[in-house]
Amino acid sequence: MGKKVLVDLSHPFHVDIPVWPYFAKPKIDTMHNLSKSGVLTQKIDVVMHCGTHADAPRHVMEYEFDGRRARYTHEMPLDAYYGDAVCLDIQVERWGLITASHLDDACRRANIKPEELKDMVVCLRTGMHLKFDESKEYYHYSCGTGREAGEWFEKYQPKCVAMDMQALDHPLHTTMGKNGGSLAMNLDGYSGKTITEEYIEQFGIEAFAEFNKETYIQVHGIEKYMKDFGKLEEHHLEGTWEPCHKYMLGNGIVGIENLGGDLDKVVGKRFKFMAFPIRWWLGDGSMVRCVAEIDEDDINDVPERVYPFGAI
Repeated sequence: MGKKVLVDLSHPFHVDIPVWPYFAKPKIDTMHNLSKSGVLTQKIDVVMHCGTHADAPRHVMEYEFDGRRARYTHEMPLDAYYGDAVCLDIQVERWGLITASHLDDACRRANIKPEELKDMVVCLRTGMHLKFDESKEYYHYSCGTGREAGEWFEKYQPKCVAMDMQALDHPLHTTMGKNGGSLAMNLDGYSGKTITEEYIEQFGIEAFAEFNKETYIQVHGIEKYMKDFGKLEEHHLEGTWEPCHKYMLGNGIVGIENLGGDLDKVVGKRFKFMAFPIRWWLGDGSMVRCVAEIDEDDINDVPERVYPFGAI
């Protein structure tokens, strides 16, 4: 065995970092500079859900499934952000919905049983981290998880799931599509049509129904909707709006978005994972520095990630 080394799994942060479609860019101001004041002091104005970051349960719900008031960042235990980890290689098509079969397949290839994931950290590598950019390709057309993956995490109970995608849910499960009531944006895609129209043209109305409550009921009926999404609805949550977020965070499973850096060095490997948030009282989430501690002889032989400009 070689010595233990640290591998950075975070995207760099800077003033023009890619941000989610309805968030403002960070503002970084210099309060003192070396030429005038002899010290450098900077101020940052930023949404905490920026770049590589962790969500707290309070971000998406009022109550967790056990009935407790949904926890803020400061209420989550420190070991929720630290522990034994595995990086699963998820093989899914562009814009695809990650299902239980994708997760089962990735576990087989990583030589780990889903039952072994309890209280571990699970990192998902889809390749989206290599597309991290201020682009429709990264945000609108990302692959992503949904209800079925959320139920899978609920079943196997990892302590934390970190994903290399724009969110803990497929973009069409978010307000980029038709979810979230008045917050819904139904954004335009590359064709000039909305991404919901494009998705229906490419995959069909039945596939799209998974992402929209009204459409699901029209296609499958209210009974099947309640069978599939009833647990969320019973907790006064819109079933098709970020269901994986809610299945994870509602069960106290920390979610990390925009995993990046040298993720390819640890795909398929086991290691120690750490991604501590700031100790923010009443925080809804926090930017984190994700790091893998791994034996140097076990690292995948791939080039070190180079960001040609800032975080891109």
